[in-house]
Amino acid sequence: MRLGKMAPAGDSVAVRGLWVSLAVLVLIRAALALTEQYPALSLLKQELHRQRQGPVGGCASAGEWAEQYSAECDSSFLHFRESDCDIGGSSSCESVFSLNTEKILSQAKLLAEQKRFPFATDNDNTNEELAIAYVLIGNGLYDEAIRHFSTMLQEEPELVSAIYGRGIAYGKKGLHDMKNAELALFELSRVISLEPDHPEVFEQRAEILSPLGRISEALSDLTKAIQLQPSARLYRHRGTLYFISEDYATAHEDFQHSLELNKNQPIAMLYKGLTFFHRGLLKEAIESFKEALKQKADFIDAYKSLGQAYRELGNFDAATESFQKALLLNQNHVQTLQLKGMMLYHHGSLDEALKNFKRCLQLEPYNEVCQYMKGLSHVAMGQFYEGIKAQTKVMLNDPLPGQKASPEYLKVKYLREYSRYLHAHLDTPLTEYNIDIDLPGNFKDHWAKNLPFLIENYEEQPGLQPHIKDVLFQNFESYKPDVQELICVADHLGSMMQYETPGFLPNKRIHRAMGLATLEVMQAVQRTWANSKVRMNGRTRLMQWRDMFDIAVKWRRIADPDQPVLWLDQMPARSLSRGFNNHINLIRGQVINMRYLEYFEKILHFIKDRILVYHGANNPKGLLEVREALEKVHKVEDLLPIMKFNSKTRDGFTVNTKVPSLKDQGKEYDGFTITITGDKVGNILFSVETQTTEERTQLYHAEIDALYKDLTAKGKILILSAELGEVDAVCNLILSLVYYFYNLMPLSRGSSVIAYSVIMGALMASGKEVSGKIPKGKASIKTDWLVDFEAMTAPGSEAFSKIARSWMNLKSISPSYKSLPSVSETFPTLRTMIEVLNTDSSHCLQK
Repeated sequence: MRLGKMAPAGDSVAVRGLWVSLAVLVLIRAALALTEQYPALSLLKQELHRQRQGPVGGCASAGEWAEQYSAECDSSFLHFRESDCDIGGSSSCESVFSLNTEKILSQAKLLAEQKRFPFATDNDNTNEELAIAYVLIGNGLYDEAIRHFSTMLQEEPELVSAIYGRGIAYGKKGLHDMKNAELALFELSRVISLEPDHPEVFEQRAEILSPLGRISEALSDLTKAIQLQPSARLYRHRGTLYFISEDYATAHEDFQHSLELNKNQPIAMLYKGLTFFHRGLLKEAIESFKEALKQKADFIDAYKSLGQAYRELGNFDAATESFQKALLLNQNHVQTLQLKGMMLYHHGSLDEALKNFKRCLQLEPYNEVCQYMKGLSHVAMGQFYEGIKAQTKVMLNDPLPGQKASPEYLKVKYLREYSRYLHAHLDTPLTEYNIDIDLPGNFKDHWAKNLPFLIENYEEQPGLQPHIKDVLFQNFESYKPDVQELICVADHLGSMMQYETPGFLPNKRIHRAMGLATLEVMQAVQRTWANSKVRMNGRTRLMQWRDMFDIAVKWRRIADPDQPVLWLDQMPARSLSRGFNNHINLIRGQVINMRYLEYFEKILHFIKDRILVYHGANNPKGLLEVREALEKVHKVEDLLPIMKFNSKTRDGFTVNTKVPSLKDQGKEYDGFTITITGDKVGNILFSVETQTTEERTQLYHAEIDALYKDLTAKGKILILSAELGEVDAVCNLILSLVYYFYNLMPLSRGSSVIAYSVIMGALMASGKEVSGKIPKGKASIKTDWLVDFEAMTAPGSEAFSKIARSWMNLKSISPSYKSLPSVSETFPTLRTMIEVLNTDSSHCLQK
């Protein structure tokens, strides 16, 4: 029955759940105004929060920003704050229940008189009843509101406000129940059919559609709303959905339109920065984050995102400052603690990283990222008991049915098994065992490929053995003076390997490890050239080239146990027969890999040359047209029209580089493969990969064997006669050998820094020291240098040697290196290696 007039408390008014405080009503009245200054769509925010990753990527979800700064965003009827009261009658609700109903109804009457709800009518009595139902929604009494609207619709089936309100109530009941979602969409669609010119209804329907995964339909609704009445809010909402869809360029356009209509929007400015961030345009992202902070000085998420952008750029100090400012505003901000902790771990500051992960877990005990990183940090520092305890907690957090497992969950069992293996070998001499031989083949294969831990007949590593104690902290002063000198020299040598290219964060732990590797390689090569044997893998023999690289491999492994640094030719035969790919995405969709950006032009020139060769052989009649088209190609996207010239390349093409042999003149080996696929700008995959097959590996091994044999012979001569010509010949042989190593890419991880430490160590054995750092680039050609890519894109070993020597600035080695103690004898076990990596390095800076 419909109410004609507002009745006094004693009358039989068919209304339940009207016990709402004046404060709640005031909130409702404010929320009911569909204007530019209220919160963003809540369900859209939840969707963004669900789909966005916190760290790789890197920045926090827009959902959290919108929640924290809701005063800046916009309103919809799904934003009524839910009441803590339950009709069951808890004591906390008694004061609300006891409120004077007449007073509450008078407030609803005032709401109706002001027509502060959607689709108000010209009938005062009808408006009062509608206002009561919207008050019920505001108090979280959705079923009561639905019944009230339904009663009204029985008498007036096309009462638009009641249809709209009932749709809102169904949506608020919860979209986890598909019935609610379907009913909400049905009601909103009815409103659109009756009132097709109201943008807020399209916007509201988009809010229902987006969390259901129906993004294209939601985008269509928001586009219609914008066509009816453009607003900063609508552009921002649509931009958010494009962002979820990873269409960052279109999202950027929408955020820009939003800011043009209302420039004072720190959240929209933050979103704009994120569209830059996810496309690899870090400097542009940083400027947007700074602009957001100008508009809102206490914007925690802008500081957090700024910190992450600086971290991705490799600027540790600036990133630390930004994270710290976020934590000064809120010391309990979990995502900032998580991101800062991860940055500190990858900077080699494990103690400081642990503090952040522990604080993160105090606030969020089930945070998988912090739990995993806590376990990893403990293991890296040799604290295996605490480390494995944390890893086990991650393992127990099984994903729910239908839920995608987190990266941490997928990795943690590999880390636990590897941790157990390391612990069991803490005090075993490093010369007496071999990880590549000891670990099961399928385990290594799955770990290196980051596959789920589904290994048939796998036998777990033994649990921790109580008689093997954790690694204890070793003070720098406890080492003898000559060992202290050894550590400081290693720190300096390791810092020489740091890339100055955006995307490479300095890691002082890696620096020390690879500096010690360099010194150990130097000492081992010198002994080999003096006809001394080495002990490797339980055998005493003359050193081979793989032994030289294995020295660097062992240090790289222990510096960061999270990464499987494994020889690919030691994988199971079945894995090798299929080929093991080292894959790098240069462009995926709209995401650009900043690390390799400066090599795009060089690779593009190579592709253009190969296209001409291909068409010259297969399409001679169309060669002129192809040549003219290629002259207009200045970036990767420009290749798309040329792909259409031939049916075989319409969907994409691959180009293989060739590596000329020194051993067999005129012979060439397969280098890396360049792949381009896609049909339009923004939908491109531009990648490079090396495929490690058994046949390819054998060809490269034969080349490296020949070079190493020649190097050893000339090295022995050099020991007896340090003539300039012999030194140059040895240097060129070292660089040539590593050139083939880079092109082979024989390791699952870490090939680049391992190879460079071998270059530096072998050169030092020849009496030459690298005194120049890997250059950031020359202003005239604007090139950032990556040693591995220099080798992979060089036309041959001689060209690579020339390029490398141009920045190495080789000089005669300092005599002081001869007095350094033996690295292998000073650190003969995993325990001693971890101890030295844990030791504070500030003393070296003082020296």
